[in-house]
Amino acid sequence: MTPFIAEIIGSALLILLGNGVVANTILNKTKGHGGGWIVITFGWSMAVFIGVVSAAAYSGAHLNPAVTVALAVAGKFAWNAVPMYILAQFIGSALGATLVWLAYRDHFDATEDQLTKLACFSTIPAIRKPTQNLLTEVIGTFTLVSGVLYMSVPQVGLGALDALPVAFLVLGIGLSLGGPTGYAINPTRDLAPRLMHAILPMGNKGSSDWGYAWVPVVGPLIGAIFAAMTSVLLLG
Repeated sequence: MTPFIAEIIGSALLILLGNGVVANTILNKTKGHGGGWIVITFGWSMAVFIGVVSAAAYSGAHLNPAVTVALAVAGKFAWNAVPMYILAQFIGSALGATLVWLAYRDHFDATEDQLTKLACFSTIPAIRKPTQNLLTEVIGTFTLVSGVLYMSVPQVGLGALDALPVAFLVLGIGLSLGGPTGYAINPTRDLAPRLMHAILPMGNKGSSDWGYAWVPVVGPLIGAIFAAMTSVLLLG
């Protein structure tokens, strides 16, 4: 198992279970229809737990370009390995989104609302104000990456962590900060599934909303860099 393959597998499991709980909760005629925000946030935290457990021993289980970049900025990860990790995370996220589509194909067909279908792939802001949405993603990712960095001291990367504290951290972010934007806090978690929404055949799926796509990419990267710089100042 190479780090590249581990990041693909971990990211695929993350998106399969994360976007899967969204699909189960909001698509028509599912057993979980109407489960609500608590079910979604808890499901995403379990997705993080499974993804981290699956990849931690082989790659450190970044599963998120924001984490990879932050670790590099903090001097805890080699910059020359960053592109490989991000590519693996993108491939895994696209694969996970495709598996969600395969599992819920009949329910996508049974759902008429276009935004509901898109929400099973990517994030959608509750109130569309790009600057404010960007700030929300910066704050959420700053919280995520700060928690990861502080919990991993003095070791390097997520491989030194139990998966459970990271899962609880994501659960807390979802419950407390997820309402405005759906808490992407991970560029490939949003971008790769959004691309699959554009590619995969679905009746009446509507736009993939590329005009918003930059927010859940740029916001998490900014938040991650700020968190890394802060950790360097505070922790050395």
